Amino acid sequence: MMMKKNREDLVSNLLEMGYIETDIVKDAMNKVPREEFMTPETRNYAYLDRPIPLEHGQTISAPHMVAIICEKLSLEKGMQVLEIGTGFGYNAAVVAEILGPEGHVYTIERIEKLKNIAEENLKRTGYSDNVTIIYGDGTRGYVEESPYDRIYATASAPKIPEPLKEQLKIGGRLLTPIGHDTSVQELLCLNRVSETEYKSYNLGGVVFVPMIGEHGWPE
Repeated sequence: MMMKKNREDLVSNLLEMGYIETDIVKDAMNKVPREEFMTPETRNYAYLDRPIPLEHGQTISAPHMVAIICEKLSLEKGMQVLEIGTGFGYNAAVVAEILGPEGHVYTIERIEKLKNIAEENLKRTGYSDNVTIIYGDGTRGYVEESPYDRIYATASAPKIPEPLKEQLKIGGRLLTPIGHDTSVQELLCLNRVSETEYKSYNLGGVVFVPMIGEHGWPE
């Protein structure tokens, strides 16, 4: 009960601060138990609004950043979404909750242990039917299920990987942190206007772990 109360308090604070703008995001973040996507040692910190370390140098994003991602993507029921960087699966679970049973999240994780833990977390919390985890290089995307209504990354690349742009539907939206080094980054929103035309918007400074792969940073 205490975790549920802490979750409701956090969501209420994010709503007051303007990070959460819509009922669909508020309801999803109220429903998904963040504590189920953390290490046993950090479980008690689930409802602090801060990134929390996972394993292998990765983190679970701060709740306000998860809210920003969901709001700026303008997610709708039934969409097909690609996520780059699964971590322990929390962000994918929130997105899946918003998309509903008719939608689907495909998420790519390059660290096999994290992929396996995320699969267990999503199964335990009831999201495994709506989330498929792929073990591999997220910078290449996942062409097998493309094109996607929305694509987002939870890691920062030096530039937007071309495969992700190509796998976005016309009219679709892509959200990813971009930085010329691994410490200073900007959150970019890219809208695909036509086969060859994209419009981008800078949403401000952020800090994410590096996106490692063929079209990202070297390992």
